[in-house]
Amino acid sequence: MASSTTSLESNQPSETRKWLLFVGIILIAVNLRAALTSVGPLIGIIRDDTGISNALAGMLTTLPLLAFAILSPVAPALSRRFGIETVLFLSMVVLTVGIWIRSVSSPWTIMLGTALLGMAIAIGNVLLPSLVKRDFPRNIGLMTGAYSMSMNMLAAIASGISIPLAAIPTLGWQGSLIIWSALSLFASIVWATQRRCSPVTVSKVSSAQKSGSMMKSKLAWQITLFMGLQSFTFYVNISWLPEILHSQGLDYTAAGWMLSILQFVSLPFSFIIPVLAGRKPSQRLLVFISAVCMLTGYIGLLAGLQSLNILWVILIGIAGGANFSLSLMFFTLRTRTVGESAALSGMAQSLGYLLAAIGPMLIGYMHDSTNGWSVPLMILAGVVVIMFLFGFGAAKPGYTSEEVKSTETV
Repeated sequence: MASSTTSLESNQPSETRKWLLFVGIILIAVNLRAALTSVGPLIGIIRDDTGISNALAGMLTTLPLLAFAILSPVAPALSRRFGIETVLFLSMVVLTVGIWIRSVSSPWTIMLGTALLGMAIAIGNVLLPSLVKRDFPRNIGLMTGAYSMSMNMLAAIASGISIPLAAIPTLGWQGSLIIWSALSLFASIVWATQRRCSPVTVSKVSSAQKSGSMMKSKLAWQITLFMGLQSFTFYVNISWLPEILHSQGLDYTAAGWMLSILQFVSLPFSFIIPVLAGRKPSQRLLVFISAVCMLTGYIGLLAGLQSLNILWVILIGIAGGANFSLSLMFFTLRTRTVGESAALSGMAQSLGYLLAAIGPMLIGYMHDSTNGWSVPLMILAGVVVIMFLFGFGAAKPGYTSEEVKSTETV
């Protein structure tokens, strides 16, 4: 089977370049969530200031997910054509421009900027796992944990300080959003230097690297659905958990702090789980423990044991961090080459984020239809069970390329 090869695959990067790559990867990671989570707390202020409808305001969180779904399959082809470093550099430039445009107080510019930053983030989401596989093949778990934790840390910080920043008279909501362009601008500068010293790729595209062929793999579908369902629970949590807790007697301030706790408690597990996952061929025990934690959390909320709400939130946060990092690890652990990793990442994130986009709307609709949170929590518990089944299959040792090859030789 032909495989994707580069000069970096035959000659490992120098120590200096490895450190530059590490810094560059972390800088990409911290830009993949901050621009999204910073807008959530400000939606009401933006709506009142610009006069947009509630439906249009909801698009500020839904539009990036749709951009993920549309652009994710394109990222592997762009990286093969122009090189990973160049594409990542351009994605950070587009992200910076998108943040600037979104910060202009106009419905059209807000939507355009949101679409641009969503497209830029989609590229980074897909290509980071394959970059780690290419340049850090012996430290995949450690590197995945480092950038996963960095991504989630900045996401939590951005959502927490958006309102305080907007309260500063000289900033307002526009300044609160545009301030995150400093990170993407810095990342653009770093990746401009990486682009100049990036290797020339000489590659042949294997059958497993093609997204159409990847869809013939049962393992690829298991990873895709695991990725999608864990994203489903994440976006439902950040959208509706405060409302669920408020309905059980917490005031909105306390409920908001609970959401912050959920995000921060996930951080150490975002780092630890990939390191553990990379040490053994099977990750089934990790998938099982994570599923038990999340299922217990949702059942606890459903039971209405309010005195233990902090425990339920912590369990859901632990599982969320574990599931997210496991989904990233599967992109590298279940593929043989950089190209296959990018193809699997593109497929999983395209279909996965499309599934995730349904989550907040479905749970909100079920709440409105039943006038309560019991049925939505039952649905979330059911989603966890289904996610476990797909995750258990994805965690079994094997490679997507083996399945693709077997289907093509039948």
